Amino acid sequence: MRSFDGIWIPLVTPFHDGKIDFPALQALARSMFDAGISGLVACGSTAEAAALDDGEQLTVLDTILDAVPGCPVAMGLAGNRQPAMLEKMQKIQQRPVAGLLIPAPYYIRPSQEGLRAFYLAMADAAEVPVIVYNIPYRSGINIDAATILALAEHERIVAVKDCGGSAAATMSLIAHGGLQILAGEDEQIFTTLCLGGSGAITAAAHIRPDLFVRVAQLVQAQRLVEAREQFYELLPLIRLLFAEPNPAVIKTALAMTGMLRDELRAPMQPSSPALHDKLRRELSRLGCL
Repeated sequence: MRSFDGIWIPLVTPFHDGKIDFPALQALARSMFDAGISGLVACGSTAEAAALDDGEQLTVLDTILDAVPGCPVAMGLAGNRQPAMLEKMQKIQQRPVAGLLIPAPYYIRPSQEGLRAFYLAMADAAEVPVIVYNIPYRSGINIDAATILALAEHERIVAVKDCGGSAAATMSLIAHGGLQILAGEDEQIFTTLCLGGSGAITAAAHIRPDLFVRVAQLVQAQRLVEAREQFYELLPLIRLLFAEPNPAVIKTALAMTGMLRDELRAPMQPSSPALHDKLRRELSRLGCL
């Protein structure tokens, strides 16, 4: 069974005149892998997956797998029509994916029992590990810690991307020991690692991924003073990258470094000009420009 630890990056989807920029996507995937990250996520929320049709999502996945054949790649699987999600899962699993990142069904806001039944249906159909993605501010519903811990009994539900916003819930999940807990809120990476979490799925690590990897390595080595100092060096960047809706600022930063064009799909809007000078200074401070 795949281990989900260390730093994983949910790749943005580069665009050029409204179409997916596949050369830029390949180059981006390679640069992240070369920086020492543990894995990539295709078609997560940072990828603007909701603005991609199913065919585009599969093509994005294929492009990443081809670009970095030695890198584990998990695939986002989001939706609110369970039969359609199960059908899409079968197509995804024809590829060598490391796992499936599955958020709660958005808009529907099911009960906790409904969430439990949903994830069990997904896991029963899965042939690869499942990561429960708890992100209530996007899905509209929080997955309670008790529900997640009940799901841990399923052999294919192995990890959680934790964006729930509750330190108590995070500690309960880690203390249980039956799941790998990955920080999903980038400001919580250091805290989650120190509490015993296994890693992070972090959008901010598009910028200086090597330094995010360094934080995880230092914590693992119990060099906590150095890890804390390194994380605080990254904290101004993290806060700036999420000052406006994700992934607008991350795409602006990547465009400044020449990795891709600063383009999103509507209704997402580019980052504001007022943010650009601050971002350029921060990128210069971290040696990106």
